[in-house]
Amino acid sequence: MPFLPTRRRNNQPLPIEDKEEEQQELLTVDLNENVEKIKTIYQDCMDVVFRKFQMFADTDAVIIYINGLANIEEIHEHVLEPLMGHGWVDENGMPPAEQLVDMKRFVEQRLPVSKVYRAQTVAQCIEHLAEGNAVLLVDGQSEGVALGLSKWEKRAIEEPVAESGIRGPREGFIESLETNLSLLRRRIRSPRLKAKAIALGKYTKTEVAVCYIEGVAAPALVAEIEQRLRRVELDGVLETGYIEEIIQDHPYSPFPQVLNTERPDVAVASLLEGRIVIVQDGTPFVLVMPVSFYSLMQSSEDYYQRSLISTLIRLLRYLFLLVSLLLPSAYIAILTFHQEMIPTTLLLTVAASRERVPFPAFVEALIMEIVFEALREAGVRLPKQAGAAVSIVGALVIGQAAVQAGLVSAPMIMVVALTGIASFMFPRFTAAIALRMLRFPMMILAGSLGLLGIMLGLLLILTHMASLRSLGVPYLSVHVPNAGHHMDDALIRTPWWKANADSRVNERRSQQTAKE
Repeated sequence: MPFLPTRRRNNQPLPIEDKEEEQQELLTVDLNENVEKIKTIYQDCMDVVFRKFQMFADTDAVIIYINGLANIEEIHEHVLEPLMGHGWVDENGMPPAEQLVDMKRFVEQRLPVSKVYRAQTVAQCIEHLAEGNAVLLVDGQSEGVALGLSKWEKRAIEEPVAESGIRGPREGFIESLETNLSLLRRRIRSPRLKAKAIALGKYTKTEVAVCYIEGVAAPALVAEIEQRLRRVELDGVLETGYIEEIIQDHPYSPFPQVLNTERPDVAVASLLEGRIVIVQDGTPFVLVMPVSFYSLMQSSEDYYQRSLISTLIRLLRYLFLLVSLLLPSAYIAILTFHQEMIPTTLLLTVAASRERVPFPAFVEALIMEIVFEALREAGVRLPKQAGAAVSIVGALVIGQAAVQAGLVSAPMIMVVALTGIASFMFPRFTAAIALRMLRFPMMILAGSLGLLGIMLGLLLILTHMASLRSLGVPYLSVHVPNAGHHMDDALIRTPWWKANADSRVNERRSQQTAKE
């Protein structure tokens, strides 16, 4: 560990502990002393600008900002030009420089800046500078003023890449917290939409907003998620994945207990259902809690199509969930222990195709599944232009070569291909990953115990899912506590006209029960 001097001698840098203590000091009336304290903290920071000037030709002042985070044009136009002007007098003929009693009030009255904050300590100045605001310090004033003139580059609103659809909005969240909150506000035009700010990360001070609809979301859930967020102790929070891993109820479960999305319509629908949305600055993915297993199987497009079509697609999705989880295991179990279940003609065909294969069905399936997962991961990491081509061509070439070499059989290629197609039907990537992880233990149980092993594995999975909680809400529960409406659409997408009628009936029953 390098030696840290306890005292500052010959312009040596202060230790980290001394710098943190210095940040808590109050600003003084000495401008040079205040500037020196901030310069000491921002030593070796070439992007921090200290612009000295004179207000009304007789008062020394300094405006401090970070180049790249602050809007330099607005600082020049709305701060420097007005304050450096000559001939400003009030109705009594007194220059404004002699009336600098309340700095914040003076700036609010004299400068065309919408956001003005007091800065009474060095720490507050550092905090505002990190947010992109400019800090104005004036000689003879024991407090500074932070001006909301932040500006940094951000990308335009685009269509979500990971959650594309045929019908529905094409807007997606971006890396700007303010823009993401505006996308929510534009859809929910009610003051009941609340957004509480929390800063996470010792060094990053990442701004996080906890969004919910007052009167719809359960207050206990809001308090619980705020408490979990305040327990986050990390040096930096760069993506919502950091938060998701810490605040989930069961960190060792393969099933996701937090839904992440980059679609504003999904976040708004979750808010209307009584859920809580966590928006973080610097990432387009927002978190939704609490969630259930059924919500992970639902797509936003289900509610944009007619109920009959959406119901059929949703049932097909659940069918292929079983295919993705059980097809390789069922193939191994039947081929190894239960050959009598296969029709004679099909059994002869399978036996002929496996005549040259030196491996048992379990090893054969394990090899092909691992190769398929490797090809899928390689396709994701490669550039878009080459990723799809490599994954598809690689699967075809390797599969055909493996069959011709006698390493695997043609039926096994079909089983692995159908399993891969089934895993692509899930609307949530995290849910698909959970099933991909569970597929291998199921294959081991099928290779060891046959169909009995498959039944044992299903019982263990269902028991585990029944014990899971998402923000304290049961994982297999259909409803969110205190939600605005209760629409049973876990398997069947209820038509909107029926959902509205049921909601009115439930509201009348609640009112009648309250009166009684």
